[in-house]
Amino acid sequence: MVVLILTQARAFSGLEVVAVLAAVLYLLLAIRENIWCWLFAGISTAIYVYLFVVARLYMESALNVFYFAMAVYGWRVWYFGRTAEHELPVSVWAPRIHAFAIAAILAASAASGYLLSVSSNAAFPYIDSLTTWSAIWATFLVARKVLENWWYWLLIDAASVFIYWSRDLQLTSLLFVVYVIMIPFGLIRWTRSWREAQA
Repeated sequence: MVVLILTQARAFSGLEVVAVLAAVLYLLLAIRENIWCWLFAGISTAIYVYLFVVARLYMESALNVFYFAMAVYGWRVWYFGRTAEHELPVSVWAPRIHAFAIAAILAASAASGYLLSVSSNAAFPYIDSLTTWSAIWATFLVARKVLENWWYWLLIDAASVFIYWSRDLQLTSLLFVVYVIMIPFGLIRWTRSWREAQA
């Protein structure tokens, strides 16, 4: 496997490398609740719009258009939600909100997965749709600084490892392995931040 990765590393596009590095910086800064995470999110997602079209992952490409818009929205929410003394606080949402969101995600995934399967050459139309709709919700939660976003991302990123590897986006697949490893750190830090705000 290491030999395969090293062999394929020579073929990685410069764009994919930049996108991956910006994405790692985004997550590191998001874990630290640093508003500059949104700048790197914008850079990374703009590049991935193109890369996913080339890989025929159309829902993922559309998702990155949304991510770019959310990078602008997230920066705005975090900026105007802070005070002179404190950043925008981490919040927790009620289980019924998440239950409703999950039901909506499943319904939307079934519909878009079916449409993609019958009207396009999309790879993994149902899985691609599920990760896309889930990520839309999870990204909104990050922008609103909702603690539960990390649980969604754990599942989304684990599935994404398989999708990207199978579409010859090995570097991006490895990025999502790193994401899966980093997510517990984000969950722990944001949980601590939420508890401190409650206190």
